[in-house]
Amino acid sequence: MHSIDPSVQTERENYKLLTGSIIPRPIAFVTSMSKAGVVNGAPFSYFNIVSANPPMISLSVQRTNGQQKDTARNIIDMKEFVVHIVDEKNVTKVNETAASLPPDQSEVEMANFSTIPSTKVSVPGVEEAKVRLECVLEHALEIGNGTDFIIGRIVQFHIEEAIYNQGRIDAKGLAAVSRLAGNDYAKIGEVFTIKRPR
Repeated sequence: MHSIDPSVQTERENYKLLTGSIIPRPIAFVTSMSKAGVVNGAPFSYFNIVSANPPMISLSVQRTNGQQKDTARNIIDMKEFVVHIVDEKNVTKVNETAASLPPDQSEVEMANFSTIPSTKVSVPGVEEAKVRLECVLEHALEIGNGTDFIIGRIVQFHIEEAIYNQGRIDAKGLAAVSRLAGNDYAKIGEVFTIKRPR
């Protein structure tokens, strides 16, 4: 087995090992709003569940040359955002929003997403997502050498009727995609069941 000390590697070298081994990673497409009212949209694969009581999720937003990304700045300023689960139908448009645009330009508009008003936050969601999570900022921490770690509390779920059944979500119908390394993504493949021990 090849053993590597991360302290003697560059950030990029460690990034490649992390994104190549911690797979598949769920993708959050996040909409946020600037103080000027510009709706920003960006995908993040450093994303996961934090808690069910209360329902909370986390995002890690890497800074670029020490500068906060629009998403992190908007969330910290406005205290709210919307997370969308990326699926097979919207992944191509979501990928377009990864382009670096100035803060006064909307990636959501650039990718031709259709916005929809939220119920409990001022940030709109996008209609093309089968699952939307309206969130308010619970905690924001600067960690490491330039990462904004954000914990959001979900205040409203929106789930497409076709994939919702008595409190459960049909994974096949959701058709979520996940990130691998480089430019690679994965679909949900074979599903198998293992009962947990009591």
